[in-house]
Amino acid sequence: MRTIDHFIVGHSGGGAGRTSDVFDPNSGEVQAQVTLGTQVELDRAVAAAQAAQPGWAATNPQRRARVMFNFKALVEAHMDELSHLLSSEHGKVIADSKGDIQRGLEVIEFACGIPHVLKGEYTQGAGPGIDVYSMRQPIGIGAGITPFNFPAMIPLWMSGVAVACGNAFILKPSERDPSVPVRLAELFREAGLPEGILQVVHGDKEMVDAILDHPAIGAVSFVGSSDIAHYVYRRGVEAGKRVQAMGGAKNHGIVMPDADLDQVVADLSGAAFGSAGERCMALPVVVPVGDRTADALRERLIPAIEKLRVGVSTDKDAHYGPVVNAAHKARVENWIQKGVDEGAELVVDGRGFTLQGHEQGFFIGPSLFDRVTPDMQAYKEEIFGPVLQIVRAPDFEAALRLPSEHQYGNGVAIFTRNGHAAREFAARVNVGMVGINVPIPVPVAYHTFGGWKRSAFGDTNQHGMEGVKFWTKVKTVTQRWPDGGAGDSAFVIPTMG
Repeated sequence: MRTIDHFIVGHSGGGAGRTSDVFDPNSGEVQAQVTLGTQVELDRAVAAAQAAQPGWAATNPQRRARVMFNFKALVEAHMDELSHLLSSEHGKVIADSKGDIQRGLEVIEFACGIPHVLKGEYTQGAGPGIDVYSMRQPIGIGAGITPFNFPAMIPLWMSGVAVACGNAFILKPSERDPSVPVRLAELFREAGLPEGILQVVHGDKEMVDAILDHPAIGAVSFVGSSDIAHYVYRRGVEAGKRVQAMGGAKNHGIVMPDADLDQVVADLSGAAFGSAGERCMALPVVVPVGDRTADALRERLIPAIEKLRVGVSTDKDAHYGPVVNAAHKARVENWIQKGVDEGAELVVDGRGFTLQGHEQGFFIGPSLFDRVTPDMQAYKEEIFGPVLQIVRAPDFEAALRLPSEHQYGNGVAIFTRNGHAAREFAARVNVGMVGINVPIPVPVAYHTFGGWKRSAFGDTNQHGMEGVKFWTKVKTVTQRWPDGGAGDSAFVIPTMG
């Protein structure tokens, strides 16, 4: 059986440590085992990072950018290999896996412009003979703890900006689908990244805690569930680290009476059920305004959902594949039952779905609930599966309150032809990312990604200039080149007068 090992400088592999099974979600079979590391492996990675990082930081930004260009070309050349590897462990269809990789590459493209964004600021003549300038310098060693649902995109979001800024980076990917992060690290090395600058350690909570407690790691970026995000943020900050911790979501799509319902249905089909709903920017809640809108939307949704094709990852005609493992399948099905028990109307039931020839695979059919209410736990919590809930709102103000008052505040969308309603909604809604007739409002790479409330802990977002700020620290220099003696002014606090 294949073994997935760490990518650490000087690590020979093997050993008698703990391992975790890596499944093929399409068949339900164990296809590999991943080595779970300990403090020993992390210390080895940190030591290698400490040895390599000063030289990388001293490398001029243009040369660092060239490594990013080389890496981008290598990933594109290996796109088919990477996407099939990703699908084999995660379960998403090949087209979705390619999208996962491509959205990560867009951040690498942003990182190719690192010489420009690191320029700093300069003021000549801030005082008599005094100039002031600032520079952005790397944190030193950063770490990323990434989830199973985007095993390429999120590691690239973190590592691309961190490394381009001159840091060494240690990645701990999900143990559920760890192969693609290791392969990306290998391609970074092939692109010219020095040994020790990007390393991959595998593990569970033991490795997470070791990262959060390690005194040499200056910054930690995390994406995962909200409870764990809060834990990571609290423990990391207590250890004196800079931390950004992105949590869960329950994104809403507001459908106004004037919306193009055919387009809404097409958008919801992909946003709610794509990647089996395993996206923090999925759209699992739709809020039609008014019963007429709700009834018309429901009438169109049912046949559209029944036409969705669930298939193996390599099925080119499949809309989505299996969920990542048996435990997650059981969790999603338990939430469906919870919704039934709480009184929601289960219009389409995706439980019990099987695929001929793949009966042991982790497949779930699409489910649709109607008449879900805000007091239901199935509405309050993130299901993270192919489940769409209809929550009816009598008017615009009620629809606005639903995402604004929810515990999560990652993304939201509004579907309307009314520019005033869209503008009002975008300005007032208490959510971090807003789509106007865009169902999955993930910002482009040179903007920034981040939610509000329990969807994010910390005050700096992912990628874009926010990412550069997170992975660097500002140093400000005030300089004077005197042409005479210091005089008495050496004993007086300097001013710019």
